[in-house]
Amino acid sequence: MLNTNSSELRNKVIQEDYIERTYAGWLGKVIGVRHGANVENWSYEKLQRAFGEMTGYVHEFRNFAADDDTNGPLFFLRALEDYTHTRDLTPEQIGLTWLNYAPDGHGFYWWGGYGVSTEHTAYMNMKNGIMAPKSGSIEQNGHAVAEQIGGQIFIDVWGMIAPGQPELAAEYAAKAASVSHDGEGIYGGQFIAAAISAAYTASSVDEIIDAGLAVIPASCEYRRMTDAVRAFHAEHPDNWRDCFLFVKENFGYDKYPGHCHIIPNSAVIVLSLLYGGGDFSRSINIGNMCGWDTDCNVGNIGAIIGVWVGLNGIGTEWRKPINDFLCSSSVIGSLNALDLPWCAAYIARFGYLVAGEPMPKDWEAILLGTGAKFHFEYPGSTHAMRTGTSDDSHVTAVIENSTEQAFSGTRSLKVVFDKVQGGQAYRVYNQTYYRPADFNDSRYDPSFSPNLYPGQTITAQVYLPEDAPSPVKAVMYVKDGNSSEGNERHYGESIRLVPGQWQEVRFDIPFLSGACLEEAGIELIPLDGWASELIVYVDDIHFGGQPHYELDFAKERLEVWNSLHTEISQFTYLRGLWTLENGELSGSYPVGSAECYTGDLAWTDYEMEAELTPKLGNGHYMLVRVQGGIRSYAVGLAPGGKLALLKNNNGYRTLCEIDFPWVAEQTYRIGVVAKGGHLTVTQDGKELLSYEDQDHPYLNGSVGFATMDGSHTHYSRFTVKGV
Repeated sequence: MLNTNSSELRNKVIQEDYIERTYAGWLGKVIGVRHGANVENWSYEKLQRAFGEMTGYVHEFRNFAADDDTNGPLFFLRALEDYTHTRDLTPEQIGLTWLNYAPDGHGFYWWGGYGVSTEHTAYMNMKNGIMAPKSGSIEQNGHAVAEQIGGQIFIDVWGMIAPGQPELAAEYAAKAASVSHDGEGIYGGQFIAAAISAAYTASSVDEIIDAGLAVIPASCEYRRMTDAVRAFHAEHPDNWRDCFLFVKENFGYDKYPGHCHIIPNSAVIVLSLLYGGGDFSRSINIGNMCGWDTDCNVGNIGAIIGVWVGLNGIGTEWRKPINDFLCSSSVIGSLNALDLPWCAAYIARFGYLVAGEPMPKDWEAILLGTGAKFHFEYPGSTHAMRTGTSDDSHVTAVIENSTEQAFSGTRSLKVVFDKVQGGQAYRVYNQTYYRPADFNDSRYDPSFSPNLYPGQTITAQVYLPEDAPSPVKAVMYVKDGNSSEGNERHYGESIRLVPGQWQEVRFDIPFLSGACLEEAGIELIPLDGWASELIVYVDDIHFGGQPHYELDFAKERLEVWNSLHTEISQFTYLRGLWTLENGELSGSYPVGSAECYTGDLAWTDYEMEAELTPKLGNGHYMLVRVQGGIRSYAVGLAPGGKLALLKNNNGYRTLCEIDFPWVAEQTYRIGVVAKGGHLTVTQDGKELLSYEDQDHPYLNGSVGFATMDGSHTHYSRFTVKGV
């Protein structure tokens, strides 16, 4: 959990615009990754032939799927929450964060083979006990593997948590990069982090580059390359294409070993910064037109320039297609469909904690995650909100961030529907679950758990302008994607909006069995005939409360993304063969633990009860307080005819057990209540085990299942209820 007793106080107060610039930097990162993703590894010549002079996105997406360049920085940063945000943070702790949040062998980053993919190599080293920084060292893996591009593509956030402090940013970045890289790979991470840190206060692009160079050795290849590109730019400041040809000739892929070496791609970043002249669009377009590892390079460029120019320097043509949505592919499904304001707040939180400085009062609840889920306080932010209607009429809907009205803070979401009709429903909503049809591709194998569950509560503030042409009714709703038609909606109590007043709409979602909540939003119903338009303002949308639901695997489905990527609806998995057989969840794996998860990381006290059937082997479990692949509790049927409670802290150990002569092919109803640090285990409602964990207990987390040591287990249904 967060360590707030930081002794690392800085003399300089964090900049007033730090929070907004961090949002701009992360937005720039996501824009850059999206811009380069579908032309990754294209050559300069191929790109020129296909697109000529790029001026904007070269591909459109329904929603942009997950990418390693955004997975890595966002989830590796969680080491600051799970261990410490101070300078006592170690490479080993960041490496454990890899093991906790990255699925084993699929998704998240490129699993190109041991000794081929640097990240794959480092993960396998750590999984087998070779911990960071040895996991990424030249000593362990050799120069070619250690000096690939990954040392800098996951590093942006370490610059964002140390604004205006490039040396401190480089210190954190070196630890993070050393998990998988060494030598030039670490220098690249330090350079990028320092450049982003300097971008908060720098007066020029040259000052940003100087800050990056100041934290790496004067004799390294990264420095030699940067000096050469700068010298060429000084002599030829008007033609970036000639500079790229110079880079290709002197620092091209043929000069370095491995699949994707850091130096050629870093040269593209440096030339793009120089020739882009501080213009966001120009900089990322140049980076993309150069080719090679485009999503990585343009993502780093976008983060640096995004911080430097701020939100005003990033055009709406880049922001609108993203709509603040970020898809990830961690093992925690509730963290795989995020909005960019949440990401920016999570990053900026650590900026203040690392600095030892108080958070601004107006932003404290947002940064700590204790305020509204969707608050719209970042200029231009939409929190990935969407619109829809109940009919097929051609209604134009527009959502935009507005300062015209606000329930709290200074901003809200303005929603406009034209040509509305009385009695029809006009919706503004958040998509709380995603399926394959929502994406164009299966990039980095995303999978999801809903961000909202039966039993919980949703509220929102709604404002109807005083001059509204028609009376309007408002009601909160959720949509169940597992219903027979896939679109059944459940509603709260409706209210008639009073023009000129902010009013709360609320829905206490009831217990539901077999549901999958895919949407949560507000339905607006005009009460008169035709009106020219419907305008409302929405603010402070909250999701909260305790879950209370039952999941029946007979109602779930296999979601086929492609021939190599199939997921069980509502579930993510760490490793193993997980599928549906005869309406039941089936899990198996030859060694260690196969695990799958659902629910929300934020859940605290709850009870879970599941029906499980041991098919083969000696380890059949349900999981609670799941915080990732190496942090959870397991309850179930253990070797030697035992009922056992286990704790996973990068390896399972037994906390307590009793004799329980279970047999294969018999179904058992096992429950566990987790309240504070106390866990109680039941069978058929009868208490059999009780344990108080006083050794750094896990106090929050989702739920799941595990089958261990060559076992095969079936699960038919389970319930979760807050206590």
